[in-house]
Amino acid sequence: MALRLIELILPVGNEQLVNEILEGMDIEENWVLKVSEKRTMYRILLSSEETESLTDHLDQRFHNLDGYRIIVHPITASLPRPKEEKEKTDDEDGAEEPKRKGRIGREELYNETMGTAKLTKVYLVTVALSVIVASVGLVRDNVAVIIGAMVIAPLLGPNMALSLATTLADVKLARLSIRTLTVGVLLTCVLSLTLGYLLNVNPSTSELAARTEVGLGDIGLALASGSAGALFLTIGVSTALVGVMLAVALLPPLVTFGLLIGSGNLDLAIDALLLFMTNLICVNLAGVLIFVAQGVWPRSWWESSKARKLTIVAICIWCVLLSVLTALIILWGGFRF
Repeated sequence: MALRLIELILPVGNEQLVNEILEGMDIEENWVLKVSEKRTMYRILLSSEETESLTDHLDQRFHNLDGYRIIVHPITASLPRPKEEKEKTDDEDGAEEPKRKGRIGREELYNETMGTAKLTKVYLVTVALSVIVASVGLVRDNVAVIIGAMVIAPLLGPNMALSLATTLADVKLARLSIRTLTVGVLLTCVLSLTLGYLLNVNPSTSELAARTEVGLGDIGLALASGSAGALFLTIGVSTALVGVMLAVALLPPLVTFGLLIGSGNLDLAIDALLLFMTNLICVNLAGVLIFVAQGVWPRSWWESSKARKLTIVAICIWCVLLSVLTALIILWGGFRF
């Protein structure tokens, strides 16, 4: 069971109110420390699944107080072991009822996503490097080099941020993620187009040819990538490997599009662009569906109601766009698995 340590800073004299909130919560342990003459710190150890409920209660009650602050720390290890692990015993057959793993708190999820959705110099540099490596790998028909490009491609952050912004009805996060994703896509197109003009591009090589067709397998891959990225994000597991999987669906088709445009193969370039757009829609659609399934909604009921309506609209739009692109793909060049 993953643990979190919540540090709550409040003015002196709120002990009774804090105890009333903690009384109905499933916590491991808590401590009260006086940090100054005017401030008290409450340290609360609990499971990651319980953090959202507790922080919501605390924020609702104390957010107007001067000096109020909540800090959430992930816990690598804690002894004695959590109550659930100490009391866990196997039955006579040695079997055990598996416990459904929950998710991390909304604010922790939001901060994690916000950090990866920002348009930074590091983001631009890693996009540029991944495009260069992927272009060389595609031109040389070298799978290992292409995989290396997907390792460094920072495409997971803005896509997952856009899906989360949809389910939370967060306009600020949506704008940030769309800007970051748009700049990344444009930079990829410009660099790969330039490299396509400079390099000797042979569109008949297997790696390039594979990105000029789309089938059910490609759609399934994109849906699986988006689902895995959102799911791993909600349970607090490292998304590094999932980011590689997401890059499989997005980076090579987009780089292929630029290379083929730069080398004058316009018809094949349109096929690669259709594959990229289809994968982009699938990734974001899957991300929204997973966040909804994990119960990621705003705290207040009126914001939650607004977010649910927006999410339904977004899912419908993504589905319509996916249907339109699928139809275009079939009409343009047939359909394959």
